[in-house]
Amino acid sequence: MSLYSQNSMQVERLAPEVAPEVIDISRVDRWQVYHRLQELAIPCWCLEDGSLWVEIQTISAAVIVRSVVQQFTASRRELLNWLEQCWQEVY
Repeated sequence: MSLYSQNSMQVERLAPEVAPEVIDISRVDRWQVYHRLQELAIPCWCLEDGSLWVEIQTISAAVIVRSVVQQFTASRRELLNWLEQCWQEVY
C-alpha cells in the first residue's frame, strides 16, 4: 500500500510490492476520474504536475480503473463499439 502526503507531495511506499500507476489523461478529465475512483474506494492521488496516480492491487481494481477512464475519455462511437462487442460475446 502507498501513502500520499499532501504536505510533502510525495508518495511513500509502505509495501514495496504495490506501486502506484500513473494515468495519462487530460486535466479536465483527471478530476472527474479522480473523484469517481475515490467514490469506488480505489486509492488515487492527483499531483501538482497534473498526473493521476492510482494504486491497483487487484484485477478487479484494474478493470474498474479501465472502465472509469474509458467512461470519461472515450468517444461516443468508441463506447458504442465496446457495448456492441460485449453484447456479441454474451449472446
